Amino acid sequence: MAKLYFRYGAMNSGKSTALIQVAHNYEERGQRVFVVKPAVDTKSPTVLSRINVEREVDLVVDEHTALRDAVLATPGPRIDCVLVDEAQFLTPAQVEDLFRLAVQHHVPVIAYGLRSDFRTRGFPGSIRLMELAHSIEELKTICRCGRKATLNARTVDGEFTRSGDQVAIDGDVGYESMCGTCYLQKVGDL
Repeated sequence: MAKLYFRYGAMNSGKSTALIQVAHNYEERGQRVFVVKPAVDTKSPTVLSRINVEREVDLVVDEHTALRDAVLATPGPRIDCVLVDEAQFLTPAQVEDLFRLAVQHHVPVIAYGLRSDFRTRGFPGSIRLMELAHSIEELKTICRCGRKATLNARTVDGEFTRSGDQVAIDGDVGYESMCGTCYLQKVGDL
């Protein structure tokens, strides 16, 4: 049985790099992968890792895209695996479509994304992935202090903040992965 996998981690934990590696593994065995990315991620039209490895995207989705229908309508040979970058930006309905692809259409789906935002609140797509995924795996990274980072802090003009829209990618906004201790010290209480 194909499964829905959710591989999450704080910023800079290697999620996009891992996706590119999985795509390579499938393709070197002659299998077809289908890479999906939400349109809200405007950093690059490709899957771009922080180590400057990139991968073309087969489908960019907005909040209105019926994801299962779009994947199944794609011409060409059978899709052997669907890979999703920045899965936190999917809608709950799109995550349900991914679940249906795995269960009803026997296509493994591996979704990579953040679990929570800079305010420590879950993204709707990530929450639904936590509820539906057959397998949930944390990709790890470290905080500036050397401990395991599990949270994402936002900076605006170099200052930590807990205010603003849940999604802010462009402009003077930056992000840093942190452990709980450093987050509370630098950003403030929950």
